Amino acid sequence: MDGKPTGQRTGRQTGWRGSEDLWLDAAYALLIEGGVDAVKVMPLAESLGMSRTSFYGHFDSREALLDALIARWKAKNTGNLIAQTEAYAESMPEALFNLFDCWLRPDLFDARFDFAIRTWALGDPALKAVLEEVDQQRIEAITAMFARHGFGEEQARVRAYAVYYTQIGYISMMVVEPVELRIQRMPLYIETFTGIPPTEAEVARFSARHGFGAAHVLGEGDGQRDL
Repeated sequence: MDGKPTGQRTGRQTGWRGSEDLWLDAAYALLIEGGVDAVKVMPLAESLGMSRTSFYGHFDSREALLDALIARWKAKNTGNLIAQTEAYAESMPEALFNLFDCWLRPDLFDARFDFAIRTWALGDPALKAVLEEVDQQRIEAITAMFARHGFGEEQARVRAYAVYYTQIGYISMMVVEPVELRIQRMPLYIETFTGIPPTEAEVARFSARHGFGAAHVLGEGDGQRDL
């Protein structure tokens, strides 16, 4: 879903209306690049080389398209985040590493999409209410993750706030941080958020699935990804 819409055609197409996903991909691209005001039917049709009528073969209105965009954002970012908090983990550091996968894999959690939705919500009270509900769902999932690993109710909630608000700060401030540096800091974030340093074995498993050697993540490597 990142980047330009897939399946884009050049020139005006006749007899082909595309697909709902194709229109949503194009709307996503416009939202990321120009905000919600850029997501309009004619620019979408022109970007896909199709007619305005083709759009209405999939959506009743622009509002229906925007609703579908919000549904896609919720399914991807919130659905995947909750799934990561519920993934199997033998320890609290391992559980938090599962969640941190979201911050490193755009296929799990699209930070640009989250930023665009948050910006859109600043001028849309209805979406702001949805966003507040989604934020609470995410925080509740992180709180439950801490609770499953033995933290008391208040400890679990406050630590969940710390984890979540830190990441939302990264998104809202549009922090650009090399992945080599960010992944190297993650074991320190684990210890900060949980009070428990991850073991070398936990760091090794986490770093391997993101293409790094454990030595790099532990600050002993040269910053090169494993090939």
